[in-house]
Amino acid sequence: MTVEEMLGKVDHTQLKAFATWEDIRKLCQEAIRFHTASVCVPPAYVKRIHDTYGEKINICTVVGFPLGYSVTEAKLAEVRQALADGCNEIDMVVNISDVKNGLYEKVEEEIRTLKRACGEHILKVIVEACYLTEEEKIAMCRAVTDAGADYIKTSTGFGTGGATREDVELFKKYIGPGVKIKAAGGVSTLEDLEMFLELGCDRIGTSRAVGLCQGQDTGGY
Repeated sequence: MTVEEMLGKVDHTQLKAFATWEDIRKLCQEAIRFHTASVCVPPAYVKRIHDTYGEKINICTVVGFPLGYSVTEAKLAEVRQALADGCNEIDMVVNISDVKNGLYEKVEEEIRTLKRACGEHILKVIVEACYLTEEEKIAMCRAVTDAGADYIKTSTGFGTGGATREDVELFKKYIGPGVKIKAAGGVSTLEDLEMFLELGCDRIGTSRAVGLCQGQDTGGY
């Protein structure tokens, strides 16, 4: 896979709590220059990015991020506002407490509700795999599939661990044919990027990809 093809699978990410407009502007300019799949940014920046760059850039934002325990109504309000502001893709965090309590049907219904609000826009479901047992991961694969979401995503990048080969292989085994995989968190080398793409991930969430593909590593998500 060429560098250009790899970057075309990257959600170029800046989700730090202290991200400034200069950080976001740099991210967007890199995304445009290197043709990344999207920029993944805090909700508060979506409208400004859309007003500044228009259709030059595909905007992704996060909902219920990073802990996931917002009530469904709050997540739904976040989705609606993000779409109104010009966002095209939503990365939502499941209620991890509900998962740990075995309330899989409740989690599935929340995903379904948010997907209904997204309509034709892409919904990626972050399951924060580092906190889950194998049984819980399998249950989330089924919930994401049955709720009609577009992607299952490994991690927020803010948990105790990020994407792993084992989790991606497990997801591939248990997700439905219409669900894609996004790996995020801990993609820190070019080898990581290549590995996750070769494993079948359709998207990679990282702030490092542009630097890595240019032979640099500035650190980050």
